[in-house]
Amino acid sequence: MTHRRNFLKTAATAATGFTVLPAASSELVQSTRPNPIGVSTYSFWRFNGPKQNYPIEKCIDQAAAMGFDGIELLHIQMESEEPDYLQGLKRRAFVNGLDLMGFSTHQGFVSPDAEERQRNINETIHQIELCYELGIPTMRLNTGRWGTSESFTALMDNRGIEPPLEGYTEEEAFVWVIDAIERLIPKARQCGVLLGLENHWGLGRTPEGVLRIVEAIDSPWLKVTLDTGNFLEDPYDKLEKLAPYTILMQAKTYYGGGTWYTLDLDYSRIAEMMRRHNYVGYVSLEFEGKENEQTAIPKSLELLRNAFS
Repeated sequence: MTHRRNFLKTAATAATGFTVLPAASSELVQSTRPNPIGVSTYSFWRFNGPKQNYPIEKCIDQAAAMGFDGIELLHIQMESEEPDYLQGLKRRAFVNGLDLMGFSTHQGFVSPDAEERQRNINETIHQIELCYELGIPTMRLNTGRWGTSESFTALMDNRGIEPPLEGYTEEEAFVWVIDAIERLIPKARQCGVLLGLENHWGLGRTPEGVLRIVEAIDSPWLKVTLDTGNFLEDPYDKLEKLAPYTILMQAKTYYGGGTWYTLDLDYSRIAEMMRRHNYVGYVSLEFEGKENEQTAIPKSLELLRNAFS
């Protein structure tokens, strides 16, 4: 019987041209299919005026009309958290042939105030439950940041670097963040929502910071949401450090020039890198340029389709 199983395994390998991995060694399988391309509702709104100007229903309709495969919802762009509203979004996406494939949320655990951290833990647990109700498989997390910059513009002027609060250190902040995210894991497991820690600002500004947190928690329910636009210098080496842990990629484009900065990203190079790490998941567009979204988003979709095909 053992010889027969080995023969069938060898025959399957020869027929497909790919290595057959033992089931226990990895959840990933090699694939020749292109990465599906989604779009964040943020790409349509971009904090440009009241969110009522771009309700999520409108984003879903336009994403479908433009030819995307899925859509990522920005939590703070939602008009309600009532069940009828949530299920209406789910229905609208499905009948338009779109996956609800990502849920982008905000939280902050970089605080010496234990009550403030607990408030953010409670809110994030609630967001996981919303993600579950929407049937979305993954949710973006932030570490949060110190808040010592005068404004987000000042933070960007300083290339995302922010000094700690007086009297505290980043070493202490890593303890706070790791402890807080560990408390989210049971709810993520219960709801089947895969948490993706983004390389954002704060402790997630560097790949080393992201990996320190992910590896310390060491859970199959915490991986990485990889944002191509949040490493302002030498992005490719930094992106590659996180590629093996990535479960959702957010891909920035800047047609018309960026609001705070513009990166000239080589998506063919990024796509090749992700293929080397067997990334088969969604690429979610986050358009951050000044060009009108009705022309810039379709151009971005074409760019990403060509790179990740």
